[in-house]
Amino acid sequence: MSMRRRLVIGNWKMNGNRAENQQLLSDLVNLQKVGGAGADDGTKGADVELAVCAPFPYLPQVADALKGTGITWGAQDASEHAKGAYTGEVSVAMLAEFGCSWALVGHSERRAYHGETSDVVARKAAAVIQGGLTPVVCVGETQAEREAGDTLKIIDEQLAPVLALGADAVKNMVLAYEPVWAIGTGLTASPEQAQEVHAHIRKLLAAAGAPEQRVLYGGSVKAANATSLFAKEDIDGALVGGASLVATDFQGIADA
Repeated sequence: MSMRRRLVIGNWKMNGNRAENQQLLSDLVNLQKVGGAGADDGTKGADVELAVCAPFPYLPQVADALKGTGITWGAQDASEHAKGAYTGEVSVAMLAEFGCSWALVGHSERRAYHGETSDVVARKAAAVIQGGLTPVVCVGETQAEREAGDTLKIIDEQLAPVLALGADAVKNMVLAYEPVWAIGTGLTASPEQAQEVHAHIRKLLAAAGAPEQRVLYGGSVKAANATSLFAKEDIDGALVGGASLVATDFQGIADA
């Protein structure tokens, strides 16, 4: 078994409001207090790191609620630019002001709806690292690409510009494999399908000089399927969508 520390990140996507968030955050904190995953008292789950990626406007609220709890937080995207005439963009320095540890980059929804290329994703990852945060770089194939037998080729193409940033950069990132066909569809890659891609990513990481970087699985992860996914040697945790909006479900995944 690897010594890589498990990591479970909740991606709220475009969900929540102040009242709902407050309830969810306080439920999460209370579950931690009863010794859930991420508890820093050395008991159950001390080897699991928990994080939440919230919509930009709620980052101050999340920071206030989670400060000092052992749960970290981050953003769902970040600009590749440091500052300037980029209406609607949010820079890494702005995120850092709210205590963010993480920024998702290259989520399939950003690639699909905002036309983000793998080169843009690599530039965003570089900007996040330069700003002192950890990018969570998302990759994954569509249903059509999987059916065509192109899964690993797509992963190679998506990761090429990211790994080209060099070993020092790659050692400061987390990767997340999210098959597009499994996001929000209720379909989940089988543990074997997920492990095959994770093992391939691990080979690419080794070739890039960063074999021990964490690789998360995302795509309809639930407490019910988390245990079988996490049993695979190259799956280091989860990037969780819908289930992260219910504290007990999210905690259940972390406990797995």
